[in-house]
Amino acid sequence: MPTVPLKIGLGGVGTVGAALVRLLHDKRGDFAARTGRTPEIIAYSARSSGDRGLPLGGATYYADAAKLAAVADIDVFVELIGGADGPALAAVEAALTRRVPVVTANKAMLAAHGVALAERAELAKVALAFEAAVAGGVPIVKTLREALSGNRIQRVSGILNGTCNYILSRMETERLPFEVCLKEAQKLGYAEADPTFDIGGFDTAHKLSILAALAFGARVDAAAVSVEGIESVNLADLAAADELGYRIKLLGVAARTGHGVEQRVHPTMLPKSSALAQTMGVLNAVSVDGDAVGSLTLVGPGAGGAATASAVASDLADIARGIVVPAFGRPVAALVESERASLQRHEGGYYVRLSALDKPGSLASIAGRMAERGVSLESVMQKPADGGDVSHASLAVITHATSETAIREALALTVEDGVVRGKPQVIRIERP
Repeated sequence: MPTVPLKIGLGGVGTVGAALVRLLHDKRGDFAARTGRTPEIIAYSARSSGDRGLPLGGATYYADAAKLAAVADIDVFVELIGGADGPALAAVEAALTRRVPVVTANKAMLAAHGVALAERAELAKVALAFEAAVAGGVPIVKTLREALSGNRIQRVSGILNGTCNYILSRMETERLPFEVCLKEAQKLGYAEADPTFDIGGFDTAHKLSILAALAFGARVDAAAVSVEGIESVNLADLAAADELGYRIKLLGVAARTGHGVEQRVHPTMLPKSSALAQTMGVLNAVSVDGDAVGSLTLVGPGAGGAATASAVASDLADIARGIVVPAFGRPVAALVESERASLQRHEGGYYVRLSALDKPGSLASIAGRMAERGVSLESVMQKPADGGDVSHASLAVITHATSETAIREALALTVEDGVVRGKPQVIRIERP
């Protein structure tokens, strides 16, 4: 049966763009059978027009992605350039101005301009699709936006950065320090030369803000996310977690509370039996709690050319079928302002590691300060201090559920009392 071409303009032919070109070429028959349209990349933009060994056929080269989006005879524009602003934003805006649907994998752009772009798409009556922007090949965007539309979502949590998950997994399983694992991640291409965006938690925060918008019908608000990275996690923390039956992950959590929507990114101790704790290496995982469906978890590759291209292709298939839905699941006018919940109100268990004076009364003093702030201790482990320092001992403390404010105030007092040296390590505990 003859099919109608789906004329694609592609902005960016890097790792993901090249994988998309190959995928659409290899699967064009399947794509056409599923959608009734044959994918054809008729125009592309890149830094240069040199031969990439890709099946681009007679596609027209544009040095400027915005010009491609503004003038090329295309049915859909795919943005794989990256960056919150600059050429990526200009090209997407140009396409939407022409009423051309857009597919993007750009979480930074969506975190910064997602609502404005969704409004442009809505006015143009075209799709703004971004399955590939969060968790790579894991179909969490459509799950939240469409598959779970019959649910009131209470909580979304996930491992959303493969670089951090790789580093923490290697540290735990091979007992290698953070710096060694980071260098290995850079060597393998999992981490950038400047890894701050990943290991500092900011990449996860951008993705979490998009998931929170989809889950709770709120405007994307990356500034509402409280962010801590994994730089301070060391082998002592991982060993203590293991001994206590936990595993440390960089977790993004967005949840309804009595005070608003809480959005936070931080290292987290998870019971080893939980699905998120069992997600190792560069994999991503997202858990969703809904009132009708209960709890479900999606696990899969969060990055890489093929996995991300797969997500882009799924959006292209929707556009080929003529499916247009609001970008964030609701019309822009129905999106509410994010009601930020202070992290200081967060309640849960905590792991605390302190370097305490090894003398009679030190532990009693620490426990007393905790009790003054209503913090109840579940367990305490004492280990020799690093480096053979006999004057101090390393204490690992697990608390019962308490507030962020209480634990921080109690620790500040122990430092003032002089029984604790240095800055205490604090890691939240999640018990799904």
